[in-house]
Amino acid sequence: MRAIVVGAGIGGLAATLSLRRAGVDVTLLEQAQRFSEIGAGIQLAPNATRELRRLGVLDQVSAQAAHPAHVSFHTWSDGSEICRYALGREAEEEFGAPYLVIHRADLHGALAAAVPPEAVRLNTTVVAVDQDTDSARVTTATGERWEADLVVAADGIRSSARQWLFGMDEAVFSGTAAYRALLPADEVADLGLPPLAAWLGPDRHFVHYWVRRGELLNVVAVFSTEAATQESWTAQADPGEPLRAFTGWDPRVRTVLERAGQVFRYGIYTRTPLAHWNVGRVTLLGDSAHAMVPFQAQGAAQAILDAAVLGDALRNAAADAVPEALDAYVHRRLATATGMQSRSAQAGTEFHLPDGPGAEARNARMAAHAAEHRFMPQAPTWREEAPDDRPEPSPSRPSSTT
Repeated sequence: MRAIVVGAGIGGLAATLSLRRAGVDVTLLEQAQRFSEIGAGIQLAPNATRELRRLGVLDQVSAQAAHPAHVSFHTWSDGSEICRYALGREAEEEFGAPYLVIHRADLHGALAAAVPPEAVRLNTTVVAVDQDTDSARVTTATGERWEADLVVAADGIRSSARQWLFGMDEAVFSGTAAYRALLPADEVADLGLPPLAAWLGPDRHFVHYWVRRGELLNVVAVFSTEAATQESWTAQADPGEPLRAFTGWDPRVRTVLERAGQVFRYGIYTRTPLAHWNVGRVTLLGDSAHAMVPFQAQGAAQAILDAAVLGDALRNAAADAVPEALDAYVHRRLATATGMQSRSAQAGTEFHLPDGPGAEARNARMAAHAAEHRFMPQAPTWREEAPDDRPEPSPSRPSSTT
């Protein structure tokens, strides 16, 4: 069995490792000339770290991560605690895997290091995908043609493969944007910040947590906006802009923003849910299939789960059964990922309620839930065991014409 994976982000790397574990010969094509340190923090709930253990990289990831003992939610103006939930040892014992927070580059590096260099082609841009009943092919910008039994398009939120499969379908601006920054721990050591916290306010929320073994504080300051904002990891905010956006917030929040040096500003985009991710021998994976707002901290986890299920679906499959195996993969993953898209969007709405009865009722619900439960409301999703759940594939499938 031979596969081509397009895109060496977190989803593409995880898919490559998962398919290799299933005995598939994988070629990973990536348009970047080299892997570089980009992005900021990322949260990995137990449903993700459990799969990273199966891929053989959890020890490396854990060594680079921070292990928060709890997560807390606070009011925006005075920082009073609404509620807190257990993480750390309690979560690991309950769910069988840790809850980690890590720099995205460290997660990416651990996954990339596990992929043999000879399986990766950097500086390779895929410009077309086609297929017939026996094989799938990609064409690169230099005119090369690569052929395999299947193609996995993990080419991100701006996926070209998604358009080739399903027609024009642009990324959708979520109505929110964010400021991102990383601060050395010693610059904020005097603030007594909780290990992982979200501060909720009108049209805003502010998240911070430690990454890189606690050496850096990752900051994400989200705000609602009607103006579509550039989606970029490298666009810098104007000086003073984040402070103006968070006028009147708790002094600890404002102090963090004051001390932040380089602050990036980026728009948050999603993709409209699809009825299918696959056509014949070609399938989508990760953000290309189900990009979501990050307000449940599950975007990377859902891509990693896609990879786990994909590898499981292809294990022991014959080459002529690839379309049916991809049906099984999509059948097992689509509803879960689409549901997480919806819940993530709803969380953003809840986080940004204006002061008044709505916000007071939200805070009361959160406090009441925390009084009765050790773990966050979304914690049941952390039990997902991707490779062990084997429902029958859907009987219907779109035609194999690309």
